Order: sequence, then C-alpha cells, then structure tokens
Amino acid sequence: MPMEKVPQTRWAWVEIDRGALRRNVRAFRGLLGPRQRLCCVVKADAYGHGAAECARVMQSAGADMFAVATVMEGVRLRESGITLPILLLSEPPIGAIPLLLEHEIMPTVYTMEFALAYGEGAVQAGTVGKYHLAIETGMNRIGVHYTEVLEFRRGIDFHRGLACDGVFTHFATADDVDGWDYRLQCKRFDEAVRAMQDAGFSCGTVHCDNTPATMLDTTTRYDMVRVGIGLYGLQPCEAAAARMPLEPVMSVRARITRTTHPAMGEGVSYGFTYRVPRTAVQICTIPLGYADGLSRTLSNRMDVLYRGERAHQVGNICMDQCMFAIQQTPIHQIPEAEHGDMVTIIGRDGDAEITMDEMARLRGTINYEVACDFGMRLEKVYL
Repeated sequence: MPMEKVPQTRWAWVEIDRGALRRNVRAFRGLLGPRQRLCCVVKADAYGHGAAECARVMQSAGADMFAVATVMEGVRLRESGITLPILLLSEPPIGAIPLLLEHEIMPTVYTMEFALAYGEGAVQAGTVGKYHLAIETGMNRIGVHYTEVLEFRRGIDFHRGLACDGVFTHFATADDVDGWDYRLQCKRFDEAVRAMQDAGFSCGTVHCDNTPATMLDTTTRYDMVRVGIGLYGLQPCEAAAARMPLEPVMSVRARITRTTHPAMGEGVSYGFTYRVPRTAVQICTIPLGYADGLSRTLSNRMDVLYRGERAHQVGNICMDQCMFAIQQTPIHQIPEAEHGDMVTIIGRDGDAEITMDEMARLRGTINYEVACDFGMRLEKVYL
C-alpha cells in the first residue's frame, strides 16, 4: 500500500476494497429475478466497513433498499446523501417518530401503541407513515405472532396515517434450510401472509431471506431478500461457502512502531505471560489493541503476517498496542523488521492469508463480531 494512503495520525487502519464490495453486491443481485429487490443491510456501520461509503457503492451496484438497526444509523445515511428507501429493522421508542418522518425512515412495527402513535405523527406532519410489519414465526425476538396478524392489522389499518409497505420475518436457522425448525418458520410465514392477503390486507413487499437463506434456498425469496454479511465477503455458514464464493472486503493492517531484542528471560507486556526464550527473538510493537477490536482473549494465541510469513503474537494484548515476535531458527529465517514495516492482521500478504473466520474460531465467536469490532475505532482507507 502506498505510504501516502497510510493514516498519518496512527499506524493502524482497516482497508476497504470497493471493487470486492461491488462484485459481491452484483453476485447477489444476479441471484434474483427481474422483479425481486435487493435490500442491503448496513447496520452497525455496515458491519464495521463504513455505512455511508459502502451504501454509495451498493447503490451503484444494484441495491434497491437499505436496512439499519437504529434510528440514528438511518439519519446518518440520509445525511450522507442516500435517497433509496431505508428500513429500520426494529420498532424504536415513540419519541423517535419525528426523526423517522423527517428523514423518511420506515420503522418495523409490532405493537399497536407505537403503530397508532406513528400514524398520528404522520397525520400531523401532513404525510403517511410507511412501515414494515414484523411477524414472529419462531425466533422469539420481535414481531406480531403469526397467529395474531389479522387482529393486529384490523387494529391499526383503519388509520389514515399508516401504510403497510412490507411484511417480513427473520430466520433463526437459515444455515440449515432442510431442517425442521427452518421449514416450520417458512410454513408459519406463508400462513400469515396468505391470511392477510385473503382478508384483503395489502402486504406490500414480502421478504424473509437473510444472507444464508438467499444463498441456499431459492423458494423463499418472495419480493425481496435482505443480505448482510455476504455483501462484505464473509460467509454466513459452511454450506453457503460451498455454494457461492465471495471476496473479503476488509483487511486490517498496521506499521511497526518499535523493534527491540530483549535478553533471554525478559518478559513482554502486562503480566509477563511471554518470556524471551533462548533463541534470538526480535520483539515488534504495532499500535493495535483490544480497544480496536483485537480481542484480549487472543493474547499469545494468534499470528500476524510479516513479509508474507506468519509471526506469532506474544504477551498480553494491550488496550492500544500489542507485540509479536520474529524468531529465527536454522530452517526458518525471516528478515528482521524495521520501524515502519507493514504488518497484516487480517487479510492477504503474498501467498499467506489470515481470515476473519480464523480469528473468529480463536475467539470462539463468529466473523460478524470480528468485523464489527475492527470497524469501531480504526480509521478506514477505501481502495
């Protein structure tokens, strides 16, 4: 990476590959029929990738709608110039209604109290409040129970300030589309949608597929799919990885801020959980720590890439820094590092690669969390 693109205030950053993002969006767009829509999920700052910039790329690559998790995420998208429809994937407090209407953000609705207050707010603002109805089909998180949708619609649809723009559910086990639980949710959703349609209620855009369901099940795409993690080149499950290759969008890199050769037996970092062995070791410091998303649970357990080779991280990971060791052996000679040399924490260097999935396994979590964590504080460089 050219030195002029490296952040000048701190030598640790994430790189976002716009080209890879664009190709992933087009790959999902290519799965859909001409009348089916693509909703790109950009919550949590686009899973740590930067919502505003990613949304611009997605919009040019075929997105039809964006989905966010909080009201302010939607507001920030609007302030960045995004004009496509924005869906809020939750029902916010009633106090958020003026912001929803001002910025044309469609909320998820599943309580009558909020729905009617939203309708009243829309009337007072001289508009109609569009919403999406969440249907509870088995995940037991949010939504109107699938057996109660007719009663709910009858309780709110009289209001002239409300318009149902869509109905949806969310799958709990879409990584196993042949499983009983997944099929039961599909059946319940079908029943709820059919009941509303038979009763004369408009359902607007019908959608239920998340990333794994979009990749694995062609029968449940309805009018729109909601794709999240896959857009960023991360696989939602092993079955999906075998079905559709994706390009990772985020890399995490740093430059070395210090090198030293401690004497044998000297400790490194808090608690001296690592001590220098008999063989010659160079200890290198990079300005990346657990406040940047590099979990402290990875201490003494992970590798970084230096000049296309793996080097082991040593000592407890600090809040803002960590260290790794370049250890020479008779059969493995790695050139010693210098101040300013590049290090890859996530991504590719030559033929070597460290993936989000590798780090997620070491942490006992999922790639979603790893990506989000790195996106919280590190500066983003868009390539």
